[in-house]
Amino acid sequence: MRDGTVVALRPIAPDDRDRLVAFHDALSAETARLRFFTPHPRLSSAELDRFTSVDHRDREALVVLSDEAIVGVGRYDRTVGTDAAEVAFVIADAWQGHGVATILLEELRARALTAGITEFFAETLGENHAMREVFAHSGMVTGTSWSGGTARVTMRLAAG
Repeated sequence: MRDGTVVALRPIAPDDRDRLVAFHDALSAETARLRFFTPHPRLSSAELDRFTSVDHRDREALVVLSDEAIVGVGRYDRTVGTDAAEVAFVIADAWQGHGVATILLEELRARALTAGITEFFAETLGENHAMREVFAHSGMVTGTSWSGGTARVTMRLAAG
């Protein structure tokens, strides 16, 4: 991390269910709302299945861990039949602003390019300035459009 803190980054696995529940349960109501666009106090069993079972090609999810606890999750989901994927993140409150989302975005970008994905897009609430800053500083943003209070950010993954 920027401050020298050592963390682990790895793909999510089905046996991360309990860690993911603990991570989500520890999020502030505001952090969960910014990620899910609505209050979201609990993850359903179906969400846990979907979030922890990915094919690592069209659907990828990575976790950042500190002392075996999840402190950040980043994922992409390819839009069927395209070379574009939606990307999303959620970072534990105490870890926000320390570069976790930036690390996740870079690693997801590398993995997506290997899978033939050339574009990310993200939907984020306009008030989520921190996430919009991560995207803006990535060097990949090619456009932002607005609908109501939601920004759709488009990012080209490859240089050129």
